[in-house]
Amino acid sequence: MTGTAHSIDVIIPTYRPDEKLIRCLELLGAQTAAPSRIHIINTERRFYDEFMENRVIPASVRDITEVTHISPDEFDHGGTRRAAVAASASEFFIMMTQDALPADEKLVEELITPLILDENIAVSYARQLPAPGASETEKFVRAFNYPEKPQVKSAQDLNRLGVKTFFCSNVCAAYRRSDYDEAGGFVEKTIFNEDMILASSLIKMGRAISYSARAKVYHSHNYNCRQQFKRNFDNAVSQAEHPEAFAGISSESEGKRMVALCIAHLKKIHRSYLIPGFIMNCGARFLGFKLGKKYRLIPNGLRKRLSSQPGYWK
Repeated sequence: MTGTAHSIDVIIPTYRPDEKLIRCLELLGAQTAAPSRIHIINTERRFYDEFMENRVIPASVRDITEVTHISPDEFDHGGTRRAAVAASASEFFIMMTQDALPADEKLVEELITPLILDENIAVSYARQLPAPGASETEKFVRAFNYPEKPQVKSAQDLNRLGVKTFFCSNVCAAYRRSDYDEAGGFVEKTIFNEDMILASSLIKMGRAISYSARAKVYHSHNYNCRQQFKRNFDNAVSQAEHPEAFAGISSESEGKRMVALCIAHLKKIHRSYLIPGFIMNCGARFLGFKLGKKYRLIPNGLRKRLSSQPGYWK
């Protein structure tokens, strides 16, 4: 990293942590650009205490790691992260999830460098590589959404990229604090997409978003149809609840392109037997998204059953 040292906080919301959290902390302790502070925001203390009973925070980051416990009723994708950022005084902060594992010791350096070199870039997000055990279709989807080539996106790309202009994942993303504050920060309450909602505000302010493909984490999920339905229901709810970010911007054309390319890929590698399951999985995504867009017409009790976050509907 060029220039003088910069203050960098890492913020990690957790729930029922497992060994990946310990490994994530170990890898953060080995970075060429060392974090100034690691703040874990844990939901439901009993699960954290049970997990940590015979474990310790790695020595390399023990002195800079702080843990705050909150109740399930207090958790919100936007509000919890917003509160954590409010407790930070660093020039930059990195949002991560407990299951995102740095791919190497240069993750933080590669993530922060675009923010240092270009003052117009407000956010820099990492490439997500498929984790060990990822299915063939999940590997393709990761490569589709997180290609090898880096990219800087701005308002000039809205006509070309549509909603993908705002795409930015808090699985692993770095923010310039001054731009974050100017944009108003993460929304107080949202079921999903707190990262994209903020990104849309930053883009409309004239700032840019860097997809920093050289910053890499291992992160993927083999979601079944039920999980995909619920996840995409929540995705659509957040878009419907925040028209200031998503209204009038296409969000489905890229999905259709991904499906077609993945089917062609499976045929090419002689895995056509995976296509029916993939189509069913995509159908679940599509149905969940369509119902989520119409969530206001759905009784609250049914929303809880369709959503991956029933607590949001209290």
